[in-house]
Amino acid sequence: MPFYKQMGQIPKKRHTMFKKEDGSLFREQVMGTKGFSGIQSILYHHYPPTSMVESELLGSCAVEYEEQKGLAPRLIDSPDQKADTDAVSGRHYVLGNDDVLIGIARPTKAMDYFYRNGDGDEVLFVHYGSGKVETTFGTLPYKPGDYIVLPIGTIYRVVPDEGDTKFLVIETNSWITTPKRYRNVHGQLLEHSPFCERDFHGPEKLETHDDRNEYHVKTKSRGFMHLHTFAHHPLDVIGWDGYLFPYTFNVSDFEPITGRVHMPPPIHQTFEANNFVICSFVPRMYDYHPEAIPAPYYHSNVDSDEVLYYVKGNFMSRKGVKEGSFTLHPSGIPHGPHPGKIEASIGKKETTELAVMIDTFRPLKVVKQAHQFEDKDYKYSWK
Repeated sequence: MPFYKQMGQIPKKRHTMFKKEDGSLFREQVMGTKGFSGIQSILYHHYPPTSMVESELLGSCAVEYEEQKGLAPRLIDSPDQKADTDAVSGRHYVLGNDDVLIGIARPTKAMDYFYRNGDGDEVLFVHYGSGKVETTFGTLPYKPGDYIVLPIGTIYRVVPDEGDTKFLVIETNSWITTPKRYRNVHGQLLEHSPFCERDFHGPEKLETHDDRNEYHVKTKSRGFMHLHTFAHHPLDVIGWDGYLFPYTFNVSDFEPITGRVHMPPPIHQTFEANNFVICSFVPRMYDYHPEAIPAPYYHSNVDSDEVLYYVKGNFMSRKGVKEGSFTLHPSGIPHGPHPGKIEASIGKKETTELAVMIDTFRPLKVVKQAHQFEDKDYKYSWK
């Protein structure tokens, strides 16, 4: 995030001696993006973050996609849950390309290992459930509607509370940030932004572990999963400061932009990354021109695929789409409201719908295993 945060103990000057009570040194780690030209933080560890005792290859993370089919809209329900699974091993991917992987996870237990994505940032959107994410930077509690943004290289584990948790999972090979048009040259969010810095929440508590034992960190990198074993707890940070850290943003804090006539989808944008954006469709007032049509007009995705994940409520332009479903409207053909939805929207004052939209600027592919959850008749539901 483009604002400064500090937690725990840090020395007065960076890159200087920072001693423990016994006279030994804490180990300084600079963690940054884009070489040394992006945002960064400096962390101070009890032990060197490089001191693994074993490294091994667990296997490929490659996702198998379907062969090209006829170009058409797609409707895919959430894949079934695996029993007794965690927030990483239980991920079910639905769509993806070289820029992003999209899926769901329904953890039933805490991770008994730690994890880091070495390829890019991750976003976990909390459809329902509560719990916490323990990270190198501290602990993030989560609740329904939270976007949990985890920067590349962040070591973490997810600990759900009792009861069901469901995440929409978005994995990148790049960065996640707020839209550039909502920030000034200094990185501060502007007055016309649909959110402000008060709405973003970093770790609440820094829990430092200096115990020595055997700990495992699974690392996703270069298309493979690796296992790194350490003789110390990986969350051994005594303090840190900087601009790079995990955070949460709750979708209820997104302030929708409305107008007299129908506004285009970019007004819902919440995050951007390389070759895709994430948008939030939230409860809002409809257009207020006396002759306004609140439903969206038919439009062509000239150069982007549109994915909607339906969280809650009745989406104004769709019929027969239930919570937890994905729709994919590919580039190359137009899409728009189902028959009758345009007329039904006239005179409506507001909507209570909640959905997450992901627009990609390179074509998405459907994961093979998602076929069994697809409504094959959806593409004909406009006739």
